[in-house]
Amino acid sequence: MSTPAFITVDGRRTRVRVAGNPSHPPVVLIHGIGRSLEDWELQFPKLTAAHRVIALDMPGSGFSARSPLRSTLSVLARGVLDTLDALGEHRPAHLVAHSLGGAVALQLLVSSPHRVASLVLVDSAGFGAEITLPLRLLTVPVLGRLMISRTTRASVRMVEPLGFADPALATDARIEHALAVARQPDTNIVMWETARELATPRGAKAAWRERLLESVAEHVKPTLIMWGDRDAILPVKHFDAARSAMPHAQAHLFRGVGHLPQLESPDEFADRVLAFLTDVNGHPAHRKVDTNAQ
Repeated sequence: MSTPAFITVDGRRTRVRVAGNPSHPPVVLIHGIGRSLEDWELQFPKLTAAHRVIALDMPGSGFSARSPLRSTLSVLARGVLDTLDALGEHRPAHLVAHSLGGAVALQLLVSSPHRVASLVLVDSAGFGAEITLPLRLLTVPVLGRLMISRTTRASVRMVEPLGFADPALATDARIEHALAVARQPDTNIVMWETARELATPRGAKAAWRERLLESVAEHVKPTLIMWGDRDAILPVKHFDAARSAMPHAQAHLFRGVGHLPQLESPDEFADRVLAFLTDVNGHPAHRKVDTNAQ
């Protein structure tokens, strides 16, 4: 299943992409809010040589059907686990998680620590209040509902470049894909629900972040934190906050890169992830190494 395909997960149509030898250690790729598994397209050729790589569209994102439950971190984390179960993958997995997906991965760690081998948190939610204006506007009463009622090519052309330091990477193909995702029946309402669950017009709510990080501290796993220093979605000050919250973690800062380093700096990204996974698989005790993190 080296190209995206649909499976049934708990009665829901769920889109996945699976590649690599099934006997190799599992790596699970988790995307951010309103995104899809295509955010990992450049990583598949690099990660599959030594791993079974699984990417999914989370419930109500990409081309996957939503959960009947209101979208929360717990519901999204359960959707990831249910997908792994449907694929017959029950081993502890290395979670490589981006943006909102990072908070989902942390929630998964708290709820099912035995299913997590390690964490790679990429420009992850959960480490600060500051978030980009479009996501904050989604939480404004009335305005938020109006914003999700109709997505246009013009609005996508405004939002998609926010993910990159180099706006030219918001190519026509990526804009068309984002537009196709936004036109799915569940995508916008799930974005709206998730934004309202986790944020206010002033930024990410403190209560869930503090509660989640307190719980995460009870389940220390090998962790790599990575960030783009020109992130316009979740600012780079959150990188320092993440390192403080998880002092055992390795860390890497991408220079001249925005919110999507896996797409904007794919070779450097893969090199860092593979080095980390080699370290974890070869050294279960794991050691802290801060790399280029000043």
